[in-house]
Amino acid sequence: MTTSLSETGSVVEIRDALLSDIPALINLENNSFTGDKLSRRQFRWMLKQGHCSLIIALVTEGDVQMAAGYILTLFHRGTSLARIYSVAVDPAFRGQKVGQTLLQAAEQAAIDHECMALRLEVRPDNPAAISLYERNGYRQFGYYEDYYEDHAKALRFQKRIRKPPQGLKLDVPYYQQTLPFTCGPASLLMAMKALSPELEMSRLLELQIWREATSIFMTTGHGGCGPRGLALSAWQRGFAVELWINRDGPLFIHGVRKGAKKEVLELVHQSFSDQLAKTDVQLHTVDITQEAVSEAIERGGVPLILISSWGFSRQKSPHWVVITAIDEHYIYLHDPEVDEEDSKTLLDTQHVPVPRRAFSRMSRFGKDNLRTAVILFKRGVDR
Repeated sequence: MTTSLSETGSVVEIRDALLSDIPALINLENNSFTGDKLSRRQFRWMLKQGHCSLIIALVTEGDVQMAAGYILTLFHRGTSLARIYSVAVDPAFRGQKVGQTLLQAAEQAAIDHECMALRLEVRPDNPAAISLYERNGYRQFGYYEDYYEDHAKALRFQKRIRKPPQGLKLDVPYYQQTLPFTCGPASLLMAMKALSPELEMSRLLELQIWREATSIFMTTGHGGCGPRGLALSAWQRGFAVELWINRDGPLFIHGVRKGAKKEVLELVHQSFSDQLAKTDVQLHTVDITQEAVSEAIERGGVPLILISSWGFSRQKSPHWVVITAIDEHYIYLHDPEVDEEDSKTLLDTQHVPVPRRAFSRMSRFGKDNLRTAVILFKRGVDR
């Protein structure tokens, strides 16, 4: 809990909001906005289940305490990105640095959550808010058309509250997967494009790679792509490939129950293994370490890493991402999936900073602690 003094001498108390504050929060919404309002149900969900910080400002004048504003910050699971989702200051208290105090409290909450950057959206016709953000070091980096309820555009701002990547960096174009089961092909497209700028990333190629590399069956739905299939697809397109995988045999087989499906997975595994034996793909049958990832990037490689999506979406499924940078504290990645249900946007999935210790947990999958990576290089380059 922190307190400060406004210019009028009134005491401004800043604290985490409680369920008992919901009526005051609703009143702030109604006094501050004409559209795009948060509902009572949404506030309740945020306070009980949301991965967020909801801070309220209370002003005391004499014996009366009134809600002057609030700020809601969302934290993306498994990453070091935070997003200021909503800020409201009651018109009666504007000009008394309530917004400034709330913004500083949100930044401290983000620092406490080990976040690297804060992002937000603001209307172009809200110069007071834009001025506040710019005075506090936020810089515009994009916009969305037709974002608000009245079809107004949203300006996107960001502030780094920790230093940007200080280590190895890769120039990796972004591609969003177009189907729930094509994270592998989408990640492979990004890696290939980074090494061959002339390559056209298209949905047709995404689907073609999926057809080549799919493991046929997964725990639910369509089959996803395993490391052997992706390595073959990259090699067949002219790239040198290193394949890291710490276990033998067909992968994801524990996720299917029927014997016929297990048999298919075994056949597919054997086919991929036989094809790989006829290539010069370098196979490493040990854990892929963060040190090995750094060394590969230094040698010109672009790594695809299989992670557990539990850290992002609380769903236990394998998920491919592309590493774009690595430094002393963070690993940065392109996530091909834009999860709108988790309030993510296209820009929230690019160069996502993940603390290295969190990435260590994230980059193993299943009961077998599978760790695997497919690392692409330009063919003919001395590795």
